[in-house]
Amino acid sequence: MSELARVAAQWHGDLPVAVVHGEVDAANVAEIGVALRSLVTNRSSVLIVDLSPTTYLDSAGINLMFSLGDELRGRQLNLRLVIAPRSPISRMLAITGLDKAYPTYATLDEALSA
Repeated sequence: MSELARVAAQWHGDLPVAVVHGEVDAANVAEIGVALRSLVTNRSSVLIVDLSPTTYLDSAGINLMFSLGDELRGRQLNLRLVIAPRSPISRMLAITGLDKAYPTYATLDEALSA
């Protein structure tokens, strides 16, 4: 049985990082969305979402990333995505265009220093 998604919050200075582990699907996308949005503050102009440990992302998860990114843009904030190269998630994001809509990075270190 695969692991349902969970979000681990990290702070690197003033930069919030949400590390999403496991599977994101219609059953848990609302909970994941609440966890991601809870990290958005006025202290930082960016939210980094690390999808490298994410094992599955269905259309509900893709829609969450698009809507979160749009919400952040509306508040003059930025979404940065960490996606492991050549992973199933990276392929899905390329197919949907999410990797072109928001900056993507191969590692968390790259996203932090951008």
